[in-house]
Amino acid sequence: MILLALDTATPASVAGVLRADGAIVEARDDPPPGSRGDHAARLLPLAERALAEAGVEWERLERIAVGVGPGGFTGLRIGIATARALAQALALPLAGVGSLEALALGAGAAAGEPVTAAVLDARRGEVFAGAWAQGRAVLEPAALAPDALATRLARLGVPVQAVGDGAVRFRQELARAGVAVPADGSSAHRMAAAPLCRLGAAGEPTGRDRLLPDYRREPDAKPPRR
Repeated sequence: MILLALDTATPASVAGVLRADGAIVEARDDPPPGSRGDHAARLLPLAERALAEAGVEWERLERIAVGVGPGGFTGLRIGIATARALAQALALPLAGVGSLEALALGAGAAAGEPVTAAVLDARRGEVFAGAWAQGRAVLEPAALAPDALATRLARLGVPVQAVGDGAVRFRQELARAGVAVPADGSSAHRMAAAPLCRLGAAGEPTGRDRLLPDYRREPDAKPPRR
């Protein structure tokens, strides 16, 4: 399968191309710490760069995949709208990928711990988090307070590593529960194209209009009540 995968759940904008020979090419933009990223300006150029580096033309694509979150609300809307537009323009099937699962899969492939938790900073003193062991969810994605997450991970009773910007920010809370967190600059904390592509290729396509962001809580900004 030849596939283009996109993710904007984190401040980074990530595009990846899965070639017919199984090779994966990644193009990404990692903004400075504290930035929410510029997904609207970066995502399509990154997709074009990944396709060019992979030697794949738009017409050869067989599927579009996109991270559906949970993650940053604005980023998710941009990524999913872009993927839906591309799928419509190219008449391609569209598959949603859990962004936390992709982050955990990418980090867990190189880790020695049996469980990998993906933890993203959700602001408001919360995180979006989920945990996986050998491809099986042992903690379903949820919005949690850091202490509540630490308690749930400790209850698993096995060694756990946590990755993502939320794991970095709340390292102390997780460490008190015995959860290992890689060094701040580790690539384990970054969303990668390879797991996005693999999950996108393995998942079932969904109707374009049915593919929606997985917010897990109400957006920060709400329209005024009438």
